[in-house]
Amino acid sequence: MPAFFTAPASQRKRKRNDTAAPAAKKRSTIPTGARKPQKDIQLRASRDESISGSESEEEGRSPEGSGLEDGGDSSGTDHDGETGAERRLRLAERYLENIKEEVDELGYDAADIDRDLIAERLKEDVAETKGRLYRRIASEFSFSSATYARFRADTHSTAAVATCPPYVYTVSKDMTLLKWEIPEPPFSPESVSTKESATLNGTKPRKPAPSRRRPKRIACAKGNKNMVGDNTYQGHVDAILTVAASQDGKFVVTGGRDRRLIVWDAANLKPLRVFTQHRDSVTGVVFRRGTNQLYSSSKDRTIKLWSLNELAYVETLFGHQDEVTDIAALAQENCVSVGARDRTARLWKVVDETQLVFRGGGGEKKNKSLGTSFAEGSIDRVAMIDEEMFVTGSDNGSLSLWTIHKKKPIFTLPLAHGLDPPPPPEEASAEQEVPTKPLSAPQPRWITALTTIPYSDLILSGSWDGQIRVWKISDDKRRIEAVETVGRPAEKSAHSSSINGRIVDADIETPADDGATALLDEEPKTPAVIPGIINGIAIIERGDRGKDGIYIVAAVGSEHRLGRWIRKKGKSGAVGFEVSRTSLLLKDSNGDGGEHST
Repeated sequence: MPAFFTAPASQRKRKRNDTAAPAAKKRSTIPTGARKPQKDIQLRASRDESISGSESEEEGRSPEGSGLEDGGDSSGTDHDGETGAERRLRLAERYLENIKEEVDELGYDAADIDRDLIAERLKEDVAETKGRLYRRIASEFSFSSATYARFRADTHSTAAVATCPPYVYTVSKDMTLLKWEIPEPPFSPESVSTKESATLNGTKPRKPAPSRRRPKRIACAKGNKNMVGDNTYQGHVDAILTVAASQDGKFVVTGGRDRRLIVWDAANLKPLRVFTQHRDSVTGVVFRRGTNQLYSSSKDRTIKLWSLNELAYVETLFGHQDEVTDIAALAQENCVSVGARDRTARLWKVVDETQLVFRGGGGEKKNKSLGTSFAEGSIDRVAMIDEEMFVTGSDNGSLSLWTIHKKKPIFTLPLAHGLDPPPPPEEASAEQEVPTKPLSAPQPRWITALTTIPYSDLILSGSWDGQIRVWKISDDKRRIEAVETVGRPAEKSAHSSSINGRIVDADIETPADDGATALLDEEPKTPAVIPGIINGIAIIERGDRGKDGIYIVAAVGSEHRLGRWIRKKGKSGAVGFEVSRTSLLLKDSNGDGGEHST
C-alpha cells in the first residue's frame, strides 16, 4: 500500500512544484464597494485638513461677540482627535448658546415666543383637520364702522358672488360673468410698519395716498340667448344663478337656468368645458375645501359630483323630494344641501354612500313675545360652520342651528330680519272703494343669503331689509346670538324693544284676520346701506386667517335670484365692505391716520 495512505496527516500535504503559479494574495474581508484606492484616501484627508484650516481662518476673522472664536481651544490641545464634522457641530452649538445669552439680556425669550406661536398654530391646524370650531372672532371686528363701496356693470339683478383672493366673481341674470380685483386693505402691514418706523425716528409719518376703494373690473364673459339650440356653443343661453371659485385660483364654475354647468379658466374667463348632465336649473355649486372636487345642486332634485382636475363627471346623489336650492361643503368628503319645500337638510357622506336627513319646521311654535307664528314653508339657504355644525335660513325668516348628532335644530332664531310691512290698501285691492285698513298681515322677510367663516363662530345673513346682519355662535355652541349690522349700528327708539336680537317697535300694531297682534320692525331713520335684495354674500380674510381684517361682498339685485316673486327698489350690482379688526382701529386712532369714512 502506498505510504500516502499510511503516513500521518501532517505528512500527507501535497507539495507544490517550483514551476507552479505564484500563490494568490490573501482575500480581503472588506467589501468591494467599501475599498477605496490610496489616492482617494489622500484626497479626503487633504480636503478635511483644508476645511479645518478654513474654519480656523474664519474663526480668526469672526466679529467680536459672534461666539465663533475658539480662544484657547483653537490650539487643538483639548480636541486633538475630533473630526471636521465634530468641530463644525461644536462651533454651531457654541454659536447658539451665545445667541441665547444675548436674547436673555434683552429681557425676553424668542424660543418661548416661537414655541407659543407654533403651538397655537398647530392647535388650529389640528382643529381644522378634525373639522371643529376653534376660532372665536365675531367680537374682534368692528362691523358697524366698516367702509363700503358699490361696484356694478350694466347688468340685470346680480344673482351670486364668489371670491378667490384677491379677486371677486359676480354673475347676473343677463348671462354675464364678471371678474373684479379688490383694493388693498387700508391697514396693510406695509403702512403700519412705515408709521412705526417714522415714530421711532421722531418724524411725522406721511399720510398715505388715497387708496382705491372700488374693485377694478378685470374680465367679462357674456352668454347669448340666441344660441339655445347650438350644443357646440360654450356659454350660457339663459340666466346664471350661481358661481364658485376654486381655492387654488385655477377654475371658476357657473350654473344657470339653462341647465348648463360651465367650467371657466379663472385667469381669462375662457370656457374649458360645458356639462349638461343636469335636467333642470343649476341652483348651487361649491368646491370641496382645498381641492378641485365640485358639488352641484339642481331643481332636478339631485346632487352631482365633478372632478375638475380631469374635467369629468363622477356620480349623482338622490334623495331630496323637492328642488335643491342650496349646497355647502368644507374639507371632508361631505356636503350639506337643503331641499326647499321638502323642508329637509341632508348631509351626504360620499365615501360611505350614505346620507343623514334633518327635518325642518323650526320657528312654527307660537312666540309669546310676538303673539303670532309663521310656518316654515321652505328651507332656502345653508352654510357650514364646521364638519359637525351648520346653519340654515328659511322663508319664514328663521335661522336654525343644527348638529349632525340631532335630527332637529338645536336652536331656532325667528324673524332674523324682521317683518315686511303689508302693501298699501290701494295697491293690494282692486275695488273702486279703497279699504282704509291693510288687507294682509305683515310677513317675515326671507333669508335670501347666508354664509360663514369656516371653523369660526361668525355668521352673516341677508334679506331685503337693507342690512347684512352679523351673528355668532354662543360659547356653549347651543345658541345663535346677535352681534350687530355691517355698515352702521342698529338703532333703537325710545319705544322699541329687542327680541332675540331683533329691533321691533311696540307702538306699531296691525290687526290680523284672527285678531292677533303682529309687531313690525322699526323703520330705520337713515337710508338702507344696501337697497334691494341681497342674493349672496362672500367673505375674504385679509392676511393670515383674517389678522388684517375681512372683506365682505354682497350680491344685490331688484329681484330674487330664483324668480320674480318679489321686486324691491335698488340698483343691481355688488357692495364691498372693508371690515377692520378692532385692535387695528385703536392703533390707527392713536396716530395721525384716522379712520376711513364712507
